[in-house]
Amino acid sequence: MNQSAAQQYQQNSILTASPGELTHMLYKGLVKFLRMSLLELDRKNLEGIHANLMKSQSIIEELLFTLNMNISVSENMASMYRYMLERLIEANLKKDRTVIEELLGFAEEFRDIWSQAMKVVK
Repeated sequence: MNQSAAQQYQQNSILTASPGELTHMLYKGLVKFLRMSLLELDRKNLEGIHANLMKSQSIIEELLFTLNMNISVSENMASMYRYMLERLIEANLKKDRTVIEELLGFAEEFRDIWSQAMKVVK
């Protein structure tokens, strides 16, 4: 598949996704970019680490922004997302593997729980 066809497919996937599917895509992207930041850390590629941590930060900001605060669990999720944002900034400043791994663990857990919730709802 050429680059433009892949981009078109991805854009169509986003445009036709339900809110639940979009959230799942965000969690999957977060996991991807955190893993990539760890790979760049192994390569000692400071630009790559920074770029992937900034993408991770953007995803967390989007998740925070889209929370429905009328749902009781949202306040807890907002606190968790704010914590993750603080830790992402720290990880980016210090290039700290331990912090990135901590955040990756949270992201994988959120992704997996969301995936299970989507199966139950269907």
